[in-house]
This record gives sequence, structure tokens and C-alpha cells, in this order.
Amino acid sequence: MDSSSDAHRRNRCAACFREFKKKEHLVEHMRTSLHSPHDPRCAVCGKHCRSLDALRDHLTGALPKPECAAAFVSRGCELCLDVLPTDTARRSHTCPRSPPAGGVLALGCKMVGAGSDGSLDVCARVCVVDEQERVVFESFVKPQIPVTHYRYETTGIRPEHLRDAMTPKQAARRVQELLLNGEPAWKARSSRGRARILVGHGLDHDLEALGMDYPAYLKRDTARYPPLMKTSNSRLSNSLKYLTLTYLGYSIQAGGRHQHPYDDCVAALRLYRRMRARPHSRDAGAGAGVGPHAPPPTAVEAFPAWRQRELERMSPEELLQLSTTDYYCWCLDATPTTT
Repeated sequence: MDSSSDAHRRNRCAACFREFKKKEHLVEHMRTSLHSPHDPRCAVCGKHCRSLDALRDHLTGALPKPECAAAFVSRGCELCLDVLPTDTARRSHTCPRSPPAGGVLALGCKMVGAGSDGSLDVCARVCVVDEQERVVFESFVKPQIPVTHYRYETTGIRPEHLRDAMTPKQAARRVQELLLNGEPAWKARSSRGRARILVGHGLDHDLEALGMDYPAYLKRDTARYPPLMKTSNSRLSNSLKYLTLTYLGYSIQAGGRHQHPYDDCVAALRLYRRMRARPHSRDAGAGAGVGPHAPPPTAVEAFPAWRQRELERMSPEELLQLSTTDYYCWCLDATPTTT
């Protein structure tokens, strides 16, 4: 019994603490689990979690780890989920947020309804905000097809607002000019240069409504960033309203008042800066092949089958050093790069 328990501890994942009977099973787990130094981690026990919601469940869920839950109740921050050394430190704690670095714009759009039942989203208002939260472009947009539902209760948009507004093509051209910042569009698709990072929530939806595209490696979408998604394995998005209240501590899109795209831009921008400021090991990320604006290596590259015997001789900690995430961590945006 004791020898079996010791074997399980030797085959224990250094990230999620799951135990396996055989070392080959641990290697396969590391190949598929995609643990990395960029995972949200419990500040008490060091457990890696797939998302911040999963970390919150670990600390405050229905079945939390007792010692972690007790430490979080007495010394934890409800917003950034950090656990401070003392209660005094907790009272004076401010959540990390990276300073403005330039080269970042946030996009927000408000949709009205088109089609026979008004369920087709068409852009009627667009706003672009810089990292200092200043509006650099804001305009109503006249859709190319008739509007059948203005959704006035939430958008505050009336027919007269759109009568002399610019077309989606004109709005898209202006947004693209701001994003490219003088960089040729063909060049921005492969190397950043002067092109700016685009932040938003549901960016693909907003860009499609404007009839434009932008390189994926320059997009920072809070709706698709794994640490900000739900705990389920199906990778479901959280709403911007939920993320803002849970991780920034204030409310947006409140019922009974009109919603301005500026509020969405600022919320997404603050979430991006919060995620960019999370303390991760950039050396570990770079060693795993996750350089600035580069796709991470695959599990096959990190744990190739031809190294199986060598991998089985490694300790759990050494296997974790080889493991890599399947997404680009925003903390790498804070790494100085030469362009």
C-alpha cells in the first residue's frame, strides 16, 4: 500500500497535482493538458488552473481546498485572486495593471437590428479608444440595409442619428487607418511594424459588421482569451458585463440606461492591461518557443513520440518545464521588442 502510494506521488503532475499509476500516463497527460507557466495559479498551493473562473472555484467554489479557502478568505483579493502575506497588505493592495505602453487601440461597436424580425446585427455606432482611454474616433454608421429594430432601450439610437451618418465602408477605412498607423496592409499581415494591437470583446463580430479584417496575431479578444473564459472544456465565452464586474469591480451595460460603445472599449482595455500585467515567467514562455506575436509550439513538438523513453525518465517538474500553452499569453506584450 505504501509503495503504491509513493509511486503515485512520483507520478504526480507538478501543475494540477493529478496522480497516475504509470509514468507513461503522466507523460500523456502533460502532452494533452497544455500546462504552462502562464496558467492562472493558486497563490497558496501553487496549483495551475485553466482559467481564472477555475481558480475562483478552487478558492471559493462548492468544494474548495480547505487551506487555500481559509487563506483566501482572510488575505485574498476578490478581483485579481491574489493572496497577500498579511491582512494589512490586503487592505493596502491594489490589483496589478500594466502602465500604458502605446501601440494599442480598443474597438467597440453597437448593433441595431435588420431583417424581417430585427435579429440581424448591423453596426450603427463605432468607437475607438487609445490606451489612455481617450476617444480617437467615434461615429454613427448608416447600415447598407434597412434597419427594422433600433433597439433604442439599450442603444439609444434613433433614425435621425443615422440619416447623415458615414457608411460602413467609410468607418472601416478610418478604423483601419488608425490601426495600421501608416504601415502597409500587406506588410502588417506578416510583421507588426507600426501597426497597433487591437483590443475588444467579440472582435470578429465587430470587424465583420464593419466589413473589415485584421491580422489574428494583432487581435486581443477578451471573449476568446482562455484565462477569461468559462471553466468548462468547451471554451465558452463570458460576457463583458460579467468580466468587468468580476475582475474589475464595477458594472457596465446596466439595465434601464443606454449603452455607449466607449464603455465597452474601456472595459476591454482595462481587462487587457490587467491580463498583460499578470506575473508570469517570460523566460519560460520564450524557452517554450512562445515569442512575441508567434504561435506557441504544439504538444507534438513539446513531447515528441520519439523521446518517449527519455520523457518517462524525467521528473514531473522537468516535464512541466517542457510543457507549453496553446495560446499566446498577453503578458508577452509587455516584453520589449525591437521593430
